Amino acid sequence: MSHFNPPDLDRYRAPLLAILQRVSHEPTLSRRAFNRLLKANLKDGRGFFSADDLVFAYRAFAGTSDLPPFDERVLERLRLKPVRSQSGVTPLTVFTKPYPCPGECVFCPNDVRMPKSYLADEPGAQRAEQNRFDPYLQTYSRLAAFFNTGHPLDKIEVIILGGTWSFYPESYQRWFVRRVFDALHDFGRGIDDRAVIREQGTDQPHIDARDEGQTYNQRIRRLFPDEAIGAVSWKDVTAAHRENETAACRCVGLVVETRPDYATPAEVIRLRRLGCTKVQLGFQSIDDRILAENRRGHDLAATRRAVALFRAAGFKIHAHWMPNLLGATPDSDIADFQRLFDDPDFRPDELKIYPCALIESAELMDHYRAGAWHPYTDAELLNVITACLLATPEYCRLTRIIRDIPATDIVAGSTVSNLRQVAEAALARRGEHSHDIRAREIGGQSIELDALRLDATEYATRVGREVFLQYLTADRRLAAFLRLSLPTAGSFVEELGTAAVIREVHVYGQALAIGESAAGKAQHSGLGTALIERA
Repeated sequence: MSHFNPPDLDRYRAPLLAILQRVSHEPTLSRRAFNRLLKANLKDGRGFFSADDLVFAYRAFAGTSDLPPFDERVLERLRLKPVRSQSGVTPLTVFTKPYPCPGECVFCPNDVRMPKSYLADEPGAQRAEQNRFDPYLQTYSRLAAFFNTGHPLDKIEVIILGGTWSFYPESYQRWFVRRVFDALHDFGRGIDDRAVIREQGTDQPHIDARDEGQTYNQRIRRLFPDEAIGAVSWKDVTAAHRENETAACRCVGLVVETRPDYATPAEVIRLRRLGCTKVQLGFQSIDDRILAENRRGHDLAATRRAVALFRAAGFKIHAHWMPNLLGATPDSDIADFQRLFDDPDFRPDELKIYPCALIESAELMDHYRAGAWHPYTDAELLNVITACLLATPEYCRLTRIIRDIPATDIVAGSTVSNLRQVAEAALARRGEHSHDIRAREIGGQSIELDALRLDATEYATRVGREVFLQYLTADRRLAAFLRLSLPTAGSFVEELGTAAVIREVHVYGQALAIGESAAGKAQHSGLGTALIERA
């Protein structure tokens, strides 16, 4: 099944086979040697063969022309950016359409071409705009890109970004989720409806991103009036879930982002019906003074309630936290971050750290011009980030440190795109290192299953007790973990009652196809089953 313009295999047979034969017969071929191999076998004597070309050719030639039969491990060595699927699943991000936002945060950009808080030249947002924010087109196009570069597609984590999900109409939410699943199912069956959808769709309006004296919400309502969405019922959503249980491309996690003040029992139950398993929740700060100065629109009590509701309903909690907000200092930020884990009401499972950067369309520009806000120096920010890395416990994963905002959009603030790498290097020079999940994942490392040991960490939360079970190597590298919630009272979700809840099971290492296993790999080696039995 091909989803791009494939190379002419007859025309390029000799150089492609020269590359593939060596990669197939030399399992320990280094990346440097691989690059030399590409240079020695150029396409038309000028350019390199792309990862798409090599993966396509390997699928065609495997088992012929002195190539051994198809081997997933060879495909792994040909992959572009193998780290995308080295956490055990393949993450796929899609964006909702631009829509009014209930917030008035001073730090938030106001790019009317995008859903609130995003910018049109962020990579993921660019892909969304190219696909007119259509969930089917976005999902299918990303699956095709992953397929062409050799990533496994049977375990997909769908991440829905774009403003406050809970503020979008319920009819739009049902339609959006159903169309994501339609794309997963069609791709697995070899059906491609993208041309039909593009033909039926309307062109994106030409939008001048500059302010016209109107608020973001006023301009969005004028530029993107609510169009009629095809009727998708809850029955349709449930049917898509059922079909996906045995589909070739399975959604093993569905993530949305929302605000704490939109978390109510009814909303949490509705997100469960949509199939959501994780929520990205904008904490930003856990200081009421900072929240008020930045016009966040809710207080800390709302964040406490939201975390309790989502945890009691079995969700994984992925918090967003922002240093260098209006009114904050490096010292107050370090103390604020520490409270995230000292206070049982918070203790998130995952965390994104987004240092505040000044974007021209944000209201923060007025405070910057008045001298009321200034960005931390590189040294001050590095001190905050290294303190955060050290303060993060083993049960939390620091997913991202710094937003993927192009430097050309930042008026003032850090433009260091590899801030985590810089911070970890600074810690290493002091003989220290982070203990969070991402810092300890085994990635592509081979492991000896018999040498792993099971470790348990317990901590209190507002709704009960958490047990974090993890399989570790001798140097505490992480092969697999499980999050077990033991509630102190019955859940407001009727079907959960007083039951203990496994909120997450995750086995690390390069993602393998369902049913496959490989020597030295954690995936499909029985670690997940062993963790569930222990829980």
